[in-house]
Amino acid sequence: MSASHRPRQLLLLLFWVLLLGFFFANVEIQIEGSAGWAANLPTWRIEHHWLLDLFWGGRPMTGYHAWVFPFIALFFHFPLFFMARWSWRLEAMVIACIMLFWITEDFLWFILNPAYGLANFNPTHIPWHIHWLWVAPTDYWVSLLIAGLLLWVSFRKNRAET
Repeated sequence: MSASHRPRQLLLLLFWVLLLGFFFANVEIQIEGSAGWAANLPTWRIEHHWLLDLFWGGRPMTGYHAWVFPFIALFFHFPLFFMARWSWRLEAMVIACIMLFWITEDFLWFILNPAYGLANFNPTHIPWHIHWLWVAPTDYWVSLLIAGLLLWVSFRKNRAET
């Protein structure tokens, strides 16, 4: 990829990830309704475990999430398998896209869901997001930072290009 095409490719990539997040948020609104984090779905739940606090932000692990998270990860890796190409840069891009997808999907789930909306995007109305910083769950901020770093790594110039 030439240096002149990097900004356009990054913008197209971000647009596509946001579009995917929009569509999946609407799918989950249809599945979950007003009961977020699979609260009313017929699935198993692990409510409390120290590993959930460490890796899951204190949220319960559900059968729904145990299947949907790896599905999305496999979905985002599909182009690498289809093209039979892999590199650390491509992996960094895929992981960044997965993180941005989940932030987008989660935020849009609240904004587009008739039971919530922007006015109810706060810790009082969203008990499954336990930790908040400023106006959003801390997961959003951490994921945005890590995704930004991974995108920077994946889009920076090679030494050979300088």
